[in-house]
Amino acid sequence: MRSEVPRERLRFSSNLTMPPERRRRMKLDQRTGAKPKRKPGTRPDWKAGAGPGRPPQKPAPSSQRKPPARPSAAAAAIAVAAAEEERRLRQRNRLTLEEDKPAVERCLEELVFGDVENDEDALLRRLRGPRVQGHEDSGDSEVENEAKGNFPPQKKPVWVDEDDEDEEMVDMMNNRFRKDMMKNASESKLSKDNLKKRLKEEFQHAMGGVPAWAETTKRKTSSDDESEEDEDDLLQRTGNFISTSTSLPRGILKMKNCQHANAERPTVARISSVQFHPGAQIVMVAGLDNAVSLFQVDGKTNPKIQSIYLERFPIFKACFSANGEEVLATSNHSKVLYVYDMLAGKLIPVHQVRGLKEKIVRSFEVSPDGSFLLINGIAGYLHLLAMKTKELIGSMKINGRVAASTFSSDSKKVYASSGDGEVYVWDVNSRKCLNRFVDEGSLYGLSIATSRNGQYVACGSNCGVVNIYNQDSCLQETNPKPIKAIMNLVTGVTSLTFNPTTEILAIASEKMKEAVRLVHLPSCTVFSNFPVVKKKNISHVHTMDFSPRSGYFALGNEKGKALMYRLHHYSDF
Repeated sequence: MRSEVPRERLRFSSNLTMPPERRRRMKLDQRTGAKPKRKPGTRPDWKAGAGPGRPPQKPAPSSQRKPPARPSAAAAAIAVAAAEEERRLRQRNRLTLEEDKPAVERCLEELVFGDVENDEDALLRRLRGPRVQGHEDSGDSEVENEAKGNFPPQKKPVWVDEDDEDEEMVDMMNNRFRKDMMKNASESKLSKDNLKKRLKEEFQHAMGGVPAWAETTKRKTSSDDESEEDEDDLLQRTGNFISTSTSLPRGILKMKNCQHANAERPTVARISSVQFHPGAQIVMVAGLDNAVSLFQVDGKTNPKIQSIYLERFPIFKACFSANGEEVLATSNHSKVLYVYDMLAGKLIPVHQVRGLKEKIVRSFEVSPDGSFLLINGIAGYLHLLAMKTKELIGSMKINGRVAASTFSSDSKKVYASSGDGEVYVWDVNSRKCLNRFVDEGSLYGLSIATSRNGQYVACGSNCGVVNIYNQDSCLQETNPKPIKAIMNLVTGVTSLTFNPTTEILAIASEKMKEAVRLVHLPSCTVFSNFPVVKKKNISHVHTMDFSPRSGYFALGNEKGKALMYRLHHYSDF
């Protein structure tokens, strides 16, 4: 029984399937006549005593073992042939796999790994990457460094057109706009670059220098350095940087008294108009001294840009157009309307408007969209003109005399205050009266104003009361009730102005000194710190205006001074 067990095991092992590689090696051995390769240091089983019926013998001690024999040349050739066959199989398998890959993937592999079809060792060396030297900057990865080194050089253009290098000349004589920009007869033609410089000079001359919004570079001053250090110090500490509200607080208005707007052109004549330019950092000052002056606003010196003198023309009102390209001016005892073109530098008098039978043209309003010009006539007439052509479109008639008028924020309606205390609302397109109501408590009106956001209408009367209405109630109700009646003035309210953000309403009376107040909206309360009673430098106020982003507030008095204040709540001009 013991001798049969090993025989069965040998019979079972002879039926096992030989692996393909070993079978291939056996065929090669048979062809070359070499014996099968055994591991060194091993003997056949029959020599070791592992045959049938023999107990296994112990191996000889290491001192008695013979060193293994060196492989013969035939065995080396067999190993080389087997390695070559294995490499050929791997290559065939790789080709089979690459046939199923899309072209994009094969292209990507070639870009990343290179052409390493026949050399896998090269692929491994490329993946490991070159060794980085100790003195080199290790900020970039090895792949990025290799990519930078392999970046192709910039190619030169194949062909250059000589006509592109020739400078094209622009005709200046045959164009009415360019002809005015010629300095002498030799400039009948200018290159495009020179024309561009000339247009830039004309614009800066009209604007009084480079506006703040057009500056590309900002000079760094010591104050800038200090502010940057403060910001750095601020960012190094923790805290709550989120403000609770961006709206204007009530009670006290933080403001600073600046240099007079017309300090570089002093006058003793009454200031009749003060207005900020809608697009540039410029303020206009006009008065009874027959001059309209433009100043650059910086809050320190306010340098003068230009002055336009109108002979025997004491200015009753001057106003910018909606786009800021023109200045319109009227006088006390004249029907002429002067228009000053700021871009061309020309003064254009409009002596007569066809269909307009007014002997004196004094009070007027410009629509916010720049399309219309409204002239307040005598006997209750309101004349609507086209702003572009200065031609009469139509007229509207109210009862009594026209005390004041203004456009709505969308330029579609006109609000007119009459001498008998009534307010009329007109539609601009149809020139029909939409509503008519009595200003509460008013004997006769003196001023009227609308807010930029279309929410409020303010009416000033002869008794010093300012009624603030909701615009919707003025359009729909025949007897609207005011939201609030401001009673801080005791003489007739002659000037009303809303700031652009509709957070401040400025009210003033020219009948009394220091009669000016700033009203907070929507609380309708007066700021307690303006004006400063102890200084008494404001005197009689005849005109007021806010800058486009409420950063500055200016007013003109009868002493010829255009006072200007900086409102710290608003960061921009």
